Amino acid sequence: MHTPSKQVPEPDKDVQVDPRPITLVFGASGYIGSNLVPRLAAAGKARIRAVSRRAEVLQARGWEGVECIAADALKPATLDAALQGVRTAYYLVHSMGSGRDFGRLDREAAHHFAEAAARAGVERIIYLGGLAPASARSEHIVSRRQTGDTLREGPVPVTELRAGIIVGPGSAAFEVMRDLVLHLPVMVTPKWVSRRSPPIALENLLEYLQRAPDIPEAAGCILDVAGPEYLTYGRMMHILAEEAGHRPPVILPVPLLSPRLSSYWLRLVTSVPTPIARALVDGLREDYIADDERTRQLIPQRLLDFREAVRAAFEAERQHAVAARWTEGAFMFRDYRLDYSYYAKHAGGSALARATPQQVWSVITAIGGDNRYFAYEPLWRIREAVDWMLGGPGRNYGRRDPLELRVGDMVDSWRVVGLEPKRRLTLGFGMRAPGAGVLEFELTPVDGGTRIDVVNHWHPAGMPGLIYWYTMAPAHAFLFRAMAKNIAQRAEALDDVA
Repeated sequence: MHTPSKQVPEPDKDVQVDPRPITLVFGASGYIGSNLVPRLAAAGKARIRAVSRRAEVLQARGWEGVECIAADALKPATLDAALQGVRTAYYLVHSMGSGRDFGRLDREAAHHFAEAAARAGVERIIYLGGLAPASARSEHIVSRRQTGDTLREGPVPVTELRAGIIVGPGSAAFEVMRDLVLHLPVMVTPKWVSRRSPPIALENLLEYLQRAPDIPEAAGCILDVAGPEYLTYGRMMHILAEEAGHRPPVILPVPLLSPRLSSYWLRLVTSVPTPIARALVDGLREDYIADDERTRQLIPQRLLDFREAVRAAFEAERQHAVAARWTEGAFMFRDYRLDYSYYAKHAGGSALARATPQQVWSVITAIGGDNRYFAYEPLWRIREAVDWMLGGPGRNYGRRDPLELRVGDMVDSWRVVGLEPKRRLTLGFGMRAPGAGVLEFELTPVDGGTRIDVVNHWHPAGMPGLIYWYTMAPAHAFLFRAMAKNIAQRAEALDDVA
């Protein structure tokens, strides 16, 4: 009896396997990662896999052709899948915002990553560290150095690039200087204002990072990266003010005021996250010297001086003038003002509605006008009256249509600046205040209903803007949570009626 042979299915001719190698950017939601990922993707030489603790944060960036996944170096079980098939891995993780124990967390995370990279057969790790004087005692500087040492304990060759101050929108050091010089006409500073450092333009740093994996001689090397000049922090702040069109501040160095002591008042001066700002300032006790001759030989490029780098940073902000939703530092949500802080303060609340996203959306899009703001009506009326007395639009009540919204519509004194039906509504704050604000409603389908997140983002204008934010904090503590809860109740009532 003849047994028919088993037919082997022919490969699907329509399915094409991308032959390009995979490059991993671990820590892609951070400052450098969020700038490096689209640059690598645009180059087209590799498939790009972006990794962060929360994949949805990366997906919201809208990076076309980039694989976005979640993993955490402090959770080793999440790393193998993230590193599968990866040839080159950028390690851009640090834990400065995690509190006093960030040094230990950095070493632990690097150890887990080095082991996982070895298991996955990664050929090269590119790590961005910091310039590290031998005499440095700041935990921030020491931690960056020790992280590189920990990565090198594994068998995968590591290329470590060590940078000082990075000049670009969103760089913590750059934003601290911006907040200081654009809002303080007189600055009493510790003696670190006379320390020297070779700041590097973001564009130059990204070029070094992008090209480093293609340089065989860079494997296993520690390479300093720097700009073409050494400047004191005082001189940097003077140039930054000039390029922003402001009068440079009067700087009064006080020898007895230490960097650590001066870091305590940063919360009232800058909106850069306080742990990061303090760690940075605490590290400014000495001069930073870069021995970058080898780097310039291996990866030649034209280096921007500090003034050119500042101009490039401001121009980069102006070019990103339109955004579909709120994102950190987006220029349109800072009212197109260079002196409004890049980093925002946040307050919000959430609720779960036993209703569909469409039902919740119909409630949210009726905001303002006769429907008002869902919770604590007297507080809204008081704020509007104060704005009106200051000459603002606080009592400009009404809207184009009682139910429908379009981008550009005015809702009382708010403007619709972003709208994704059944997903997100973004309103720009229109009342008078020292800064720029955004109120965003986000809907997420979940089992049994819809999660409602109401979040207020505030970009302060220096100290007055921060004082305004902290003054409003007691109301924020319960206002947005109540709004989300009442929106849910109204949506559920629609369901009951139906």
